[in-house]
Amino acid sequence: MILMNIHTQGYMMSKYKIDNIKPFWDEQYKDLHYIKEPFNDQDKVDVWRKDGYVHPEYLYTGMMCKHGEKHPSWTPQIVEWLEKDFGWKDVGVNYYRMETGCILPAHSDIYKQYTEMFNLRLDQVERILLFMEDWKSGHYFEVDGNPIMDYKAGTYAWWIGDVEHMAANIGKGYRYTLQLTGHK
Repeated sequence: MILMNIHTQGYMMSKYKIDNIKPFWDEQYKDLHYIKEPFNDQDKVDVWRKDGYVHPEYLYTGMMCKHGEKHPSWTPQIVEWLEKDFGWKDVGVNYYRMETGCILPAHSDIYKQYTEMFNLRLDQVERILLFMEDWKSGHYFEVDGNPIMDYKAGTYAWWIGDVEHMAANIGKGYRYTLQLTGHK
């Protein structure tokens, strides 16, 4: 487990954590109904363009199989893990497939729909990004300025609120992750 440091109320806390769970899933996540939607923060897209990211807008995000869609049969086990080990409530589960050539520059999630739905502040929302497969060349993830590569299936990054992160796929195959959202 890797903990990165910030100071909160005089105690050393973590801004994010890298850990892992033993994979118990099969490859059902590959056969889901994924949909590409534009990135949900146009102001951030405008900043990316000024920063030199001149890619077509459709390459700024991967494809999502959102919460409420048909998910793999083992998805409830993921939710149980988060409720038991993290004390989460109202767990949101989104499967994410990033195709070759897709980039998601540095950003912080705003959780607009989630915070409104559950009447939460941004600093109450927790996120886990779970890697469904072992790392492949060209698959990139960074959290709080730190690259996470050479991971194994079951590795996850956990953070609270607005921790900056980015992802890209310049590899040959899809990059599959599970985007999990909850609160205590």
